[in-house]
Amino acid sequence: MGYIDGFVMAVPAANKQAFIDHARGIDGLFLELGATRVVECWGDDVPDGKHTDFRKAVKAKDDETVALSWVEWPDKATRDEAMGRMHDLAKTDPRFDMEKNPVPFDGMRMIFGGFESIYEI
Repeated sequence: MGYIDGFVMAVPAANKQAFIDHARGIDGLFLELGATRVVECWGDDVPDGKHTDFRKAVKAKDDETVALSWVEWPDKATRDEAMGRMHDLAKTDPRFDMEKNPVPFDGMRMIFGGFESIYEI
């Protein structure tokens, strides 16, 4: 079974197209480095919880939408190698140029992590 990198972020609703454009600019890199699939999702039915929820997790403001993204890898070793290569590419690959491909959200409030796939149907 594969390995998953997951991301949750608060994106200003007015930046939806900029979010899509940013994803189109950077997501191909994951595939080039061995990912099998990249999925970008825009919050549509993200309810407020009593104790915790997606919005609270990323401190979303009233004018922001929660976005969910994940990258599927064939295994953790491929992912780890890709992350190392990505850090090197960040210095030279134009897709990392913040002027040409600005991040349309506050990256300090993004949550992310790597997950071992344990069950699939």
